[in-house]
Amino acid sequence: MRIAQVAPLFESVPPRAYGGTERVVSYLTEALIEQGHEVTLFASGDSVTSAQLVPMSERGLRLDPSRPDGVMRHLVMVDRVFEQAGDFDAIHFHIDALHYPLACRSATPCVTTLHGRLDLPDLKPLHAQFRAHPLVSISQAQREPLSNANWCATVHHGLPRELYRFHERPGDYFAFIGRVSPEKRLDRAIEIAIACDTPLRIAAKVDDADRAYFEREIAPRLDHPLIEFVGEIGDVEKNDFLGQARALLFPIDWPEPFGLVMIEAFACGTPVVAWRCGSVPELMRDGVTGFVVDDQEGAIDAARRIHRIDRRSCRGFFERRYTADRMAQRYLQVYQALIDARACPDDGAAADAAELPL
Repeated sequence: MRIAQVAPLFESVPPRAYGGTERVVSYLTEALIEQGHEVTLFASGDSVTSAQLVPMSERGLRLDPSRPDGVMRHLVMVDRVFEQAGDFDAIHFHIDALHYPLACRSATPCVTTLHGRLDLPDLKPLHAQFRAHPLVSISQAQREPLSNANWCATVHHGLPRELYRFHERPGDYFAFIGRVSPEKRLDRAIEIAIACDTPLRIAAKVDDADRAYFEREIAPRLDHPLIEFVGEIGDVEKNDFLGQARALLFPIDWPEPFGLVMIEAFACGTPVVAWRCGSVPELMRDGVTGFVVDDQEGAIDAARRIHRIDRRSCRGFFERRYTADRMAQRYLQVYQALIDARACPDDGAAADAAELPL
């Protein structure tokens, strides 16, 4: 199958450090190629891939000192994609909605995976207008605010099976990985670690939009002797950082669409203590891969009991549910269903594929 993957330009594919969507696009692209498919990747020029790369910016926009306009760069990329649309059997977008008007009129089947939160008010009229465009959710929980959109599947993210090593014996610290932002609740993680008298190592980035929050709410807490702020890390560093942790703390306070770091922890054999928000109950198995909690008191208790979780069960859970091969196979089913539906249009119009079971 000839497949186009259209990635955001904010980070390289894969990203040098933080960047969930671009990381998933990379894993999917490489898995599709390993399964014998021809993939063209539209992404930033500093991306590293086995696919045919169509560079749409010199580097990832977030780290470009010239501060280019993201909307303008993505519009140029969308136009380039549809100039070449006839070269593909399916086009897979990961860039929100800028392409919708052209995708709905394209002779080549197009699908969009939505990677972000969907409870924003403008999304309902947007997707009512573009009701014909097929969408993929990354969790069942993610799609709840847009339940009437044209969902054709839910596909959970996956990681290369050998990307993270299993760590049977952890060190003596908790880990936090993510953005420093109000919804990620690093403050809760710090409180849990101090209550458990256990070191907390923090691998996180601070976006400009969250700088004031970091200085006001987080920076004063970093002076505690149990707290270590490491900064952004990539896959190489993340393997031991996560794998040697007693647990990953995931104390979110928002409807998390997926939470890639949770399955990264499972791959290492590291259990997770996570709040019951968004996709957390869907992706975890309470008591097997860690504990799902409802409040800070429950989180502290769970962190103190985390040694009861079998780390091999965490790794086994990852291998059964969250590999890149499995993700790629699911997306191939989506592409084929859309191709088949387009080949047999109903009443002269492009037909929607029936939703694939999870």
